[in-house]
Amino acid sequence: MSYGVSAALQRAIFASLTSDARLTELVGADIFDALPSGPLPPLYVVLGAEDVRDASDKTGAGATHTFTVSVVTQSAGFAAAKEVAGAVSDNLIGAPLALDRGVLIALYFYKAKAARVGTGTLRRINLIFRARVADDT
Repeated sequence: MSYGVSAALQRAIFASLTSDARLTELVGADIFDALPSGPLPPLYVVLGAEDVRDASDKTGAGATHTFTVSVVTQSAGFAAAKEVAGAVSDNLIGAPLALDRGVLIALYFYKAKAARVGTGTLRRINLIFRARVADDT
């Protein structure tokens, strides 16, 4: 197994999302690798949790990364969040991400969950993707 490609994969995903014209039209610069301090915008995208499993084979080291990209809104409904989630999904599915370490073999949508958070108007959609990578070092 190799966890060595994880940082490169995260950088490539973040770069892909922040350079997407449709997504930035919807949320502007409010796409985060880590949440900023202070008040949060009313609608934003944030990279989330990651689970990595060995996918090495006789050709070399590799891993399957299951990672979350969340869309969060303070709106009472899910409409705006679902539009943003669709743009995130469109951007990442089959994206030809160039990694600065390793090689992306495949990236695909796994599942999503939309839910209200607490009793207020906060809504969150967790999009879960899987990426298969090979470590070429």
